Amino acid sequence: MDERVIGRSGQWASVVGLGTWQLGADWGDVDDKEALSVLETAAESGVTFFDTADVYGDGRSEETIASFLSSRPDLHVLVATKMGRRVEQLPENYVLDNFRAWNDRSRRNLGVDRVDLVQLHCPPTAVYSSDAVFDALDTLVEEERIAAYGVSVETCAEALTAIARPNVASVQIILNPFRMKPLAEVLPAAREAGVGIIARVPLASGLLSGKYTKDTVFAPDDHRTYNRHGEAFDQGETFSGVDYGTGVEAAAEFAALAPEGFTPAQLALRWIIEQDGVTTVIPGARNPAQARANAAAAKLPPLPPQTAAAIRELYDRRIKDQVEHRW
Repeated sequence: MDERVIGRSGQWASVVGLGTWQLGADWGDVDDKEALSVLETAAESGVTFFDTADVYGDGRSEETIASFLSSRPDLHVLVATKMGRRVEQLPENYVLDNFRAWNDRSRRNLGVDRVDLVQLHCPPTAVYSSDAVFDALDTLVEEERIAAYGVSVETCAEALTAIARPNVASVQIILNPFRMKPLAEVLPAAREAGVGIIARVPLASGLLSGKYTKDTVFAPDDHRTYNRHGEAFDQGETFSGVDYGTGVEAAAEFAALAPEGFTPAQLALRWIIEQDGVTTVIPGARNPAQARANAAAAKLPPLPPQTAAAIRELYDRRIKDQVEHRW
């Protein structure tokens, strides 16, 4: 699989990575054997970038990745984790002592002395403007606890603030055919600054797979049940902030745009890969078949111009007014 450099870090990631939120929590139950099978299939399909966080299953996702990689020393996989969501979301909690403690825990969970890439995990907006926060992250690099750092953001404004920081290697942001606002300013700014873009929530929490109807019922412990209106965390993380009913209808239109040989999910992933400035896209997978199909999007042919134009028209007509003023 093709790889791209993660901005200023000098590290490389496959154009399709693997997001591992679902291997920890918040997507219904995934047992340990299935989780390891997902990691194995992704790696065998050419994926060299795993994205996790200390809060996914309170460390379970990190530990699962460590277990898998310890059994496969032949593999080179870059592991990015995130920190900051295990405490109350107050700017004053984002200090060096806490960073060291959070990093110690992630290094233990991952079984490494130095983490490849650490990202602030959608912290309060004020954090992105704090010199002390980024000085502390520089200290973690100097202490060889981490090789590089980035941020995960909710809004385009937060992304632009972070991109202006001289040592930020990457910005992780929601980008998919139902969340196009980053194309206007964030991706051009990242390209100009040499900052990597990690595209998350690429399938709009599964909407863009075309598998769901208005009658679909998700498990009680699945965020697609309990966070539709932002009850637990930012609403934009669930269905990309799109109203579910509208999303299902728009997803059916989207699925009809898939060229021959593409699934709707692969169409979404291929569209993201082709956006200038994207480093990697990190779909999740609940089973090996999904992991294999996601990785295969990297080998599909470029989208016809008329397909890309139709995706934009659908977004402008059905989705844009719901999401652009918020994120």
